[in-house]
Amino acid sequence: MPTISIVMPSMNEENTIGTCIEKAQKLFEDYGATGEVVVVDNSTDRTPQIASSMGAKVIHSVNGYGNAYITGLSHSKGDYIIIADADDTYDFKELPAFLDYLMNDEADFVIGTRLKGNIKKGAMPWLHQYIGNPFLTWLLNILFKVNISDAHCGMRAFTREAFNKINLKTHGMELASEMVIEAAYKGLRIKEVPITYHTRNAPSKLRSFEDGWRHIRFMMLYHPVPFLYIPGAFVFLLGFLTTLSLLLQGNADNRAHSFILGSMLLVIGGQILATGTYMKTYGIIHGVYKRKSLSDYKFLNYHSLEIELLAGAIILIVGSLLGAKVVYTWISAGYGSILEIEYAVMAMVFGAIGVQLVFSAIFLSVILLDADTDW
Repeated sequence: MPTISIVMPSMNEENTIGTCIEKAQKLFEDYGATGEVVVVDNSTDRTPQIASSMGAKVIHSVNGYGNAYITGLSHSKGDYIIIADADDTYDFKELPAFLDYLMNDEADFVIGTRLKGNIKKGAMPWLHQYIGNPFLTWLLNILFKVNISDAHCGMRAFTREAFNKINLKTHGMELASEMVIEAAYKGLRIKEVPITYHTRNAPSKLRSFEDGWRHIRFMMLYHPVPFLYIPGAFVFLLGFLTTLSLLLQGNADNRAHSFILGSMLLVIGGQILATGTYMKTYGIIHGVYKRKSLSDYKFLNYHSLEIELLAGAIILIVGSLLGAKVVYTWISAGYGSILEIEYAVMAMVFGAIGVQLVFSAIFLSVILLDADTDW
């Protein structure tokens, strides 16, 4: 006899929690399965009392979408696990299509798709349906080689074995992306099921731009190259070539605006690359990436960071010498006006990049204190 767990986060869903549990119990009967409903609650209304009276296992006072699922899943015991919201926007009567894929061993992870199914009028804001969700799904598909059409559909099902393979860590809405990315990284067989998305009886708790940004930030952590390394390298190289060409032509003072722009691009590019390095380091330390790269570990080796510290100090000294020359010329001119744009700008660029390197080395050394870098 199969065992099925349905995990639902809830926050003030007293109008719909009973309907969801009734549909879940009907599903257990139809499959002749032993089932459990796990409600992870953070309500101030009667939601937990209603769920408890209907036989659900209620876990109290868990805040945050990701926290609720991580907690609820850790308490589940079924061979097959289903997750869905407790607001009845997802119709549990459509769950047999999910379970059939799993029980027939045709998939390890099944996700619903509202965009290929039926979205009832008023169920999803126009911004989410036509811009936010399609864009974030496209981005996830491109970056992580997944082929799904609705990355943020909350009705999903997977086997116990599949759940044991994925490593969920995030506490907020980005858990929806993390689950799909982990499934892809672990080579799970993924299937989609078109579903109907119904209108909520209560106001939505989604925060469009904040939640969207959390998903992008999470994908950035998993894949910093297209977000940070490539743009950073492009901006830095463009600034380097612009600045160098003006210096070689001896035309920096006459084309001050272009020279200053090139210098700014150098500094901005350096900061973007440094941010990418911070994210990459965090990801390696926390086991985000599926493969261990020898070059990553070599880069993070403590002695390499010492070299970065030395290089930053040398660049900073060069900038200071250039700045000292400008000050000396100014004093020699009797503190009057001088034309030292070339030296002044280069002093600023060397100083900024040198300081960036020095503090990057210090910051990375600190966050690596508890990490074993002797790979």
